[in-house]
Amino acid sequence: MIIKTIAKKIPETLGDKKFIKKAVGIAIPVALQNLLMTFTNLVDTVMIGGLGASSIAAVGLANKFFFVFSLLIFGICSGASVLAAQFYGNDDHSGVRKITGLCFILSVCASVLFFIPALLAPQSIMRIFTNSAEAVVIGSGYLSIACFTYIFFGVNSVMIQMMRATGRVKAPVYTSFVAVSVNVVLNYTLILGHFGAPALGVKGAAIATLIARVVEFSALICLTFRKGSLFRGKISDFTGWSESFIRKTMMTAFPVICNEFMWGLGTTLYSVAYGRMGDNAVASMTVAQTVIDMIQVLWIGLSAATSVILGNTLGAGKLDEAEDYAYKFCISSVILSFAAMALLFFTKNGIISIFNAAPDVAGNTAMIINMFILVFIPKMLNFIIVVGILRAGGDTTMCLFIDTSGVWFIGAPLAFLGALVWHTPIHVLFLLVSLEEFYKLVLGLWRVSKKKWLRNIAIEV
Repeated sequence: MIIKTIAKKIPETLGDKKFIKKAVGIAIPVALQNLLMTFTNLVDTVMIGGLGASSIAAVGLANKFFFVFSLLIFGICSGASVLAAQFYGNDDHSGVRKITGLCFILSVCASVLFFIPALLAPQSIMRIFTNSAEAVVIGSGYLSIACFTYIFFGVNSVMIQMMRATGRVKAPVYTSFVAVSVNVVLNYTLILGHFGAPALGVKGAAIATLIARVVEFSALICLTFRKGSLFRGKISDFTGWSESFIRKTMMTAFPVICNEFMWGLGTTLYSVAYGRMGDNAVASMTVAQTVIDMIQVLWIGLSAATSVILGNTLGAGKLDEAEDYAYKFCISSVILSFAAMALLFFTKNGIISIFNAAPDVAGNTAMIINMFILVFIPKMLNFIIVVGILRAGGDTTMCLFIDTSGVWFIGAPLAFLGALVWHTPIHVLFLLVSLEEFYKLVLGLWRVSKKKWLRNIAIEV
């Protein structure tokens, strides 16, 4: 039924200039910002690639710990931004500031929670992901420095998400551009030892990232709290939460936090499985994931546009319009997917060659990308449905079930069966764990059709 409804709206979607302008206005800046961050990872991987497969694997696995942390932060910020978007749509600026203050506290606490073990026991963390002694030593050296970026990342994420929720999507692009520029220059200087600096290898990459985060933090503080800004106010404007406010916030945000954290832990198990297949397999996945991330940034932007536009529309009480937008975002995702699949298929070898990887690593990477193309449409559509549509209406508990059940009941078991029992090639293993996307798509479309996400949370708080 829902598929027929979506199909009928294809001509309307293509001709709706107002919708396209709205979506592009948010999606492109968000996608551009994420592309800049992904470009930084690409530069890291390219420069570290010259140090050998073990260095690529070590940094890739060390960043899996950060990946879990970043998902927890994203869960906190995403859950809070659902309410912020609806408050903003309802012209409740006081509510926006209060949810921002609560989000700051939660993000700092989460940052400290991950910072301490990364600082005190980096080798123990690395041993979770790999049994390669060389990768453990290299990765722990990287992690012991990179962990100092966590608090800055947590606070920066709050400011970025809240600006997006209130339609201020261009400012984070500027700050990210500055941070990425600093990171790239320092990577070139510190990893390889240029301009008279010592060649620090992977530790140089960690130092460069830390300095870039501090620069980004400083820029965001200036932009977010400048005179005349919605977020300009006294400390009391960001605190003083009532019991009902905290309860409603946690009812909406806590499932998102659990969602991202549990999903992150589950997908991290994939990396544990990959790590048991050797440094070459991990290096192949690291390079492939960097390429995949470059493509996914557009859907990160599109899902952000979905969440913000639907959140603002629902907060304004326009439920029918929100439903119409939801279908149009799904259609847009599928149309863009076909174009991206073709582009990726024909350009993958040229992109992979940039990484200076060994021939076997490059070959495995190409095969992984081919498998990614096979699951492209359901994976990208799940971004729109789970992160965009369902969360915008506060249907976060269902999002938690869809994501975590897919990872823990399908993806993670298949990862270990493929790696340790069936001994599949790395690209086949990637395809096996990606089967969860089809399961999630069926559940997601069913949930959208039930319309339980069509709610104005702003008037319920």
